[in-house]
Amino acid sequence: MPPRLKLRDVAFFERAVQFARPFRFGAITINATPQLFVRVEIEVEGRGTAIGASAELLVPKWFDKRPELSPAQTVDGLRRSLEIARGLYLARTGFLAAFDLHASCIGAQIATCGKKNIPALAAAYGPAEIDKAILDALLRAAGTSFFDGMAGNIAGIDARLSPDLKDADPPAFLAGRKPLSRVAIRHTVGLDDIVEGKGGVADPHENAGARYFKLKLAGEPAADAARLARIGKELDALGRDYKVTLDANEQYADLAALQALMDRIARDAALRPIASRLLYVEQPMPRDITRQSPLGSLAAHGFIIDEADDSYDAFPAARALGYRGISSKSCKGLYKSIVNATRAAKWRADGARYFVAGEDLTCQAGLAVQQDLALGAFIGVTHAERNGHHYVDGFGETPVAEARAFAAAHPDLYADAGQGVRLNIHNGDLLTGSLNTVGFATSVHPDWSALRPLEQPNSLQEQLT
Repeated sequence: MPPRLKLRDVAFFERAVQFARPFRFGAITINATPQLFVRVEIEVEGRGTAIGASAELLVPKWFDKRPELSPAQTVDGLRRSLEIARGLYLARTGFLAAFDLHASCIGAQIATCGKKNIPALAAAYGPAEIDKAILDALLRAAGTSFFDGMAGNIAGIDARLSPDLKDADPPAFLAGRKPLSRVAIRHTVGLDDIVEGKGGVADPHENAGARYFKLKLAGEPAADAARLARIGKELDALGRDYKVTLDANEQYADLAALQALMDRIARDAALRPIASRLLYVEQPMPRDITRQSPLGSLAAHGFIIDEADDSYDAFPAARALGYRGISSKSCKGLYKSIVNATRAAKWRADGARYFVAGEDLTCQAGLAVQQDLALGAFIGVTHAERNGHHYVDGFGETPVAEARAFAAAHPDLYADAGQGVRLNIHNGDLLTGSLNTVGFATSVHPDWSALRPLEQPNSLQEQLT
């Protein structure tokens, strides 16, 4: 039986994060945004109390892309999601397994947020962040690591939220996992990023030796094709083998526009460097259109969903439409990632290609990147988008002492080459050895005294009420 716990307290904090360069994806350009920090206290039955933590950026205009809302209002939607989840989780006063607590709250969370006009993807953010902090505390109370604890199903994950699986499927999947010792980075090329020359995609100071590249799309076939041709020409100058993925962030209006892009990629000789190395295309169309649009012959190119992954049944529904994969992001929920990885493994047993990809929108150095990296390494994600080190200067506004504490505790993951503590990338890979420590992939917590309380959501609520 998994250990049972009571949630005693949940506190939210934030810290400003200034970007070193603009990050443009979809219809938004980010230059700065707050990073969330969660601190929980739990009581574990028979084992006393423990503190756990998690972190994630509060990213505007990704969880909720409605054009009538400002970027700040969509961040307030995430803050509202957190506050609603906090109330629901603290209302469960009995001892429960960690997954019991999640499963007992997620339905009410989605419903309550829906009544406040917060979409399901943003609604899931609150539970996702609280769940990570609870798991960190539980692992500390048990004196075990994320890798060992999850292999033994310490959270008590079953199939109650995924009726297409059997209750025994998630525990069996977890028991068979052998975490990867290294995960390759996938270097993001944003829509405003330099392509040629110094600072461009082939500049080793920019791509950190990456062998995988994630190329953002703007949703216009001719312009995207022309830009991809330029990028492909630069990548061919790397002198090493590489692979690419494409990400439209919901910008392709419909199947006709998507077909036009894929036809260009298949037939244009200038796009051969991209076409011959393309692994998959991520979330091409808006989430609502995705659910209504079977891919048909387009399915042969390999597509995954990301923003359309807003429920436990999203992956089976996408599979029926011709999609082959789904993204794992800890900001969407670590339990859902594990359930989806269980599904992909089960579906592959028949020889078909189904997979979980590692995508990174919200992971900054420290807690966020470590917990997301550990999750990916555990479920078998061999390469993952890692853009936090690219768009933010190391630990950003984090106090120097805190950054150095993380570097001292995880020397294989961080290094200071004279410009402050930064992610340490080894020939295009991140090493996971030091993540195998008591707790959820971290030996240290943030300096709570250096954080400010999470701002109260105002602008979104004022507009919606």
